Amino acid sequence: MPDPGSIDEKDLHAYVDGQLDAARSCEVEAWLAAHPDDAAMVADWRAQNDGIRALFSNYARSEPGDPELLRKPETKAVRRPRPFPLRQMAASLVLLGAGIAIGQVMPSLLGRAPLSVQQTAAALPQEARSAFLIYASDVRHPVEVGADEQEHLAAWLGKRLDHPLRIPDLSRFGYRLVGGRLVPVGGKAGAMLMYEDAGGERITVLAGRNDANRTTSFRYATEGTIETFYWIDGPVGYALSGEISRERLREIAEECYRQFEG
Repeated sequence: MPDPGSIDEKDLHAYVDGQLDAARSCEVEAWLAAHPDDAAMVADWRAQNDGIRALFSNYARSEPGDPELLRKPETKAVRRPRPFPLRQMAASLVLLGAGIAIGQVMPSLLGRAPLSVQQTAAALPQEARSAFLIYASDVRHPVEVGADEQEHLAAWLGKRLDHPLRIPDLSRFGYRLVGGRLVPVGGKAGAMLMYEDAGGERITVLAGRNDANRTTSFRYATEGTIETFYWIDGPVGYALSGEISRERLREIAEECYRQFEG
């Protein structure tokens, strides 16, 4: 098996594309936890993939087994009039406009412009799950700043987010704050808060910038045993992850939303 200390860009691409086995994926995740620049780069790649998938979501494959062939959804046949010079000129202008539009869209897919709200929402559960997998199982160093410095933690993470951050009190659900850390979210500084119950079960709250500055309703994502509830509230997106029931996690997510708003 390759040495986990020899992670290179090829390994990172394979990890993003889901081409690694479980053992190698764990090694890459450990590497990302220790190398925030690579973690931010991986987050950007994932966001770009989501953007490309969204761009082609209205297309269907012409042949199920052929990944190269795409076709548009079927539309009703339209009787076409004979072209004449003015119509041809208009068509040229349409093509020119399409070229300009593509020029505006592609930089955002390549990471040179803010993510759209759809891309931000799509990336949130993936990044929240990754943060949960990497840090929730860490026994010795799960957080950078502990709960005993809660005021400092809120001020520090809020400054990096460029948005005031309130730390939710989840004691009524049996969870105490463990602490928090700075993590990459969408290629920018993000925040992760960790909570733990009396049995040692942990949940994490992820917060990251949303430059589209729009909101979404509660959504959920499931992958394996990990449930995630996520939402976007103006300039910040939030995601709550844990290996607990969806109903329980939603109750806690709604409480987090109320306290973040308050």
